[in-house]
Amino acid sequence: MAHQNIKIAQDFVDGIPHSKALGMTVVSVGEGEFVMEMPYNPDYIGDPATGVIHGGAVFALLDSCCGGAVISHPEHKGVTATIDLRVDYMRPATPGQTIRATATCYNMTRTVAFVRAVATDSRSDKPVAMASGAFVTG
Repeated sequence: MAHQNIKIAQDFVDGIPHSKALGMTVVSVGEGEFVMEMPYNPDYIGDPATGVIHGGAVFALLDSCCGGAVISHPEHKGVTATIDLRVDYMRPATPGQTIRATATCYNMTRTVAFVRAVATDSRSDKPVAMASGAFVTG
C-alpha cells in the first residue's frame, strides 16, 4: 500500500509543472507527512561563483512538499493551494548535494491547513531552510 501511496503522490507532484521541471521526487508519504527530494542541478545555481542552488528552487521544493503534506492528511478532501508560506533561509545548501524537504500538516480546520517544513542537505543537523504556512483545504 505504501508503494501505491508514493506513486499517487508522485503523480500529484508531476502534475505541478515547476515541481516536475525541478526533478522533485517523493520519498515517503504518511498521514499529514510528506518527504520530497530535489537533486542538485547546475541549471538551478543562483550564485555561479559558489555553485549554490537559488533560493527560489528551495522555496519551490518546500511549497510543493507542504502541499503534499496537506493532501496526505486524513481529514483533507479535494484540492489545495498555498495561502501563505514563510521561508527562513538559514544557510546555503551545499553545492552538489540533493536537498530533502520534510513537511507536516499539524492542524486542519474546515477551510485552512497549517503546515511546517524543513529543508536539509547531508547536514540534517543544520537546516538549509525552514517554512511555515497556511493552505486552502476543501
